[in-house]
Amino acid sequence: MLYPDSFEQKLGFDKIRDLLRQACLSPLGQSYVDKIRFSDNFQLIDKMLRQVAEFKTIVQYEPEFPVSNYIDIRPQLGKIRIEGMMLTEEEFFDLKLTLRTIQQCLRFLAGKEKESYPYLNELADAITVDKKLTDPLERVIDDRGHVRDSASPELANIRRRIISEQAGLRRKMDSIMKNARQQGWMPDDISLTIRNGRVVIPIVAEHKRRLKGFIHDESATGQTVFIEPAEVFDTNNEIRELEYEERREVARILRELTATIRPYLPELQRATTFLGLIDFIRAKAKFALEINAEMPKLVNQPLVDWLQARHPLLYLSFQKQGKKVVPLNLLLDPGQRILIISGPNAGGKSVALKTIGLLQYMIQSGLLIPVVEGSTAGIFQNLFIDIGDEQSLENDLSTYSSHLTSMKAFVTFANRKTLFLIDEFGTGTEPGLGGAIAEAILEELTRSGAYGVINTHYTNLKLFADKTAGLVNGAMRFDGEHLEPLYELEIGRPGSSFAFEIASKIGLPKPVIDRAKEKLGSQQVNLEKLLKELDIEKRVFAEKNMEVGINQRKLAQQLAETNALKTRLENDQKRLLNEAKQKAKALVAEANQRIENTIREIKENKAERDMTRLVRQELEQFEKKELKQETMAEEPNRDASRSENDDFQPDNTAIGVGSFVRIKGQTTIGEVLALRGKDAEIRIGDLKSTVKLNRLEKVSRKAYREAVGETTRPKMQGIDLNEKMMNFSFNLDIRGKRGEEALVDLDNFINNGLMLGYSELRIVHGKGDGILRTLVRNHLRTFPQVASMQDEHADRGGAGVTVVKLS
Repeated sequence: MLYPDSFEQKLGFDKIRDLLRQACLSPLGQSYVDKIRFSDNFQLIDKMLRQVAEFKTIVQYEPEFPVSNYIDIRPQLGKIRIEGMMLTEEEFFDLKLTLRTIQQCLRFLAGKEKESYPYLNELADAITVDKKLTDPLERVIDDRGHVRDSASPELANIRRRIISEQAGLRRKMDSIMKNARQQGWMPDDISLTIRNGRVVIPIVAEHKRRLKGFIHDESATGQTVFIEPAEVFDTNNEIRELEYEERREVARILRELTATIRPYLPELQRATTFLGLIDFIRAKAKFALEINAEMPKLVNQPLVDWLQARHPLLYLSFQKQGKKVVPLNLLLDPGQRILIISGPNAGGKSVALKTIGLLQYMIQSGLLIPVVEGSTAGIFQNLFIDIGDEQSLENDLSTYSSHLTSMKAFVTFANRKTLFLIDEFGTGTEPGLGGAIAEAILEELTRSGAYGVINTHYTNLKLFADKTAGLVNGAMRFDGEHLEPLYELEIGRPGSSFAFEIASKIGLPKPVIDRAKEKLGSQQVNLEKLLKELDIEKRVFAEKNMEVGINQRKLAQQLAETNALKTRLENDQKRLLNEAKQKAKALVAEANQRIENTIREIKENKAERDMTRLVRQELEQFEKKELKQETMAEEPNRDASRSENDDFQPDNTAIGVGSFVRIKGQTTIGEVLALRGKDAEIRIGDLKSTVKLNRLEKVSRKAYREAVGETTRPKMQGIDLNEKMMNFSFNLDIRGKRGEEALVDLDNFINNGLMLGYSELRIVHGKGDGILRTLVRNHLRTFPQVASMQDEHADRGGAGVTVVKLS
């Protein structure tokens, strides 16, 4: 039930109907706009909302969906129903285009997964367009809307004869016109024309007697007459008769085509209804995009739980002016069913009330509403509003009488599934009496279990709400220092009217204000003063809370950085220990191998004194070398600058001072220091020894370096930018990661983005409590290359994604 009858006009829904009509593509959709009705059927409302939500996705992301030739063919269907009637070529052409659009809609939905658009697919399931219906249309009507020559053999023959006669007529007329020009009867720049459906020649009026024929017309000045020459009378008559035959044949074909289509009339009507619904739902989806509307969670119970709700018409108006609407957060549930809003005049109370009423009416009429994700909407059986007044000279109703009439209906019909909205409750009469009556009515509405929102200035109603279960106070916030409305609804405390402050601001004399305070009494003045001070203190504490929140976020960031550093150090420690263990294992293994080799060599050489001493020296050299390796830096190779081509020399070259040699049958390599006859003094590590030349063989410099553990310095490797560019993504997802892990990934991500020249990057951190987002953004501020950062568009993640601009 809706109250009063002017419900839509009072809330502005009639303007929304107008906007929806403008968004429709044809009268088919507009007819459904006129049929919009308030409903309390949960299943029906849910289905309508989901259809609009699905089509909103199509409008945003599916440009191939057909948006042309939404033609209203209902008049044609009415003519088809009557036996003996036929449609014209234009009407059949409209029918053909409409059926083509319906087929395109059906093909689009059939080409998608059922899960993509389940509710629109359900709408299309019952619609079919039989080929027996479309094939005759395609066969008879061409793409210009005319009957094809091939529609019948008779029509093709007639049109061929017409073309032949017209060609002959043209030849004759050209010959006559050429002669007339030569005779000077007509100007050179004038050509043949048509009058009364017959081809004629324009002749100068003074020469009209020189050409035999029939005068069909003359120019406005009378200087030119249009003559059909006598020579072409018969030809023109023949053409006219053929044209009559053509019209008769076309009419016969169209009549037969109409009769062919008549059995499919029910199918055509269903298809037309489907096209109208598609147009209507598309219009609702486009309107939802214009007002930034979403589908809230829908529950089958009385409930209002909206986040950042906005008045759609105010939103559109402000958008044109470049201004923003202050959103409204509202909760009406069994714990707080009735909200009492107080505050100064022009503070936004009435706009808030109309927003609530309009959005609830929209949701129960199948329209998406401008709220954000996380909102929940319930279903009410009755919507009652008392906004403005219904004073009437005819019914002898004053403003207060009209309010009381509304209150009578509210009290009589209100129940647990009712939402009532009352603006300026109790005004229009003596304040004391009006306040008492308003409180009594409020008690009755509270007992009924109804939900509602009431705007008032009465203190007794604020007190009643404070001490009554199910009622809650609310205030439209007001800047008490600058005396400016903030248009924000704050639930949980009453608001002040700021009457004295506003009076002072507009310049009312101070003595007048002081006398008003004296007349009001100290109790009321103190209450208003207390409310004002509470509002100022609340804003101060809000700022303090914000500072505390910032400090907490900084502390969290520092803690995350500390944890990250601790984790990094622990990882480095584990890595170093593992490396040390691996080196120790390798050292032990190599020592064991050398000991085994030493024992084998001693046995093979039968303990020869020089050889045994040389092998023992080699083992001692290995021990000293490995002990020094951990504390001393490796000496640079004195010959590192030499060419790599010097590392190898043939074995048949003579051994000289500086040559690298090894004892035959052994692996130890040394350097020749001096030659003494057939003996050579060699150095192996830090040990020197004298060995016979015939027991030595020469080796390359490369073999010597490998034997003593020298390695060439590794070449610097470049960075493959092409590979990095192919593997790099401008989108970093760090959802679910710990703070220190996220910051490490973030550093690498920003560095790679800067190296590859990206100007914009996206970081997906999710919404949650905002901790990770704050950590990320604070860390980004440490990069001088970050020019700016902002939330992503609401449709692509909103506050859950940070878009970074790089300079």
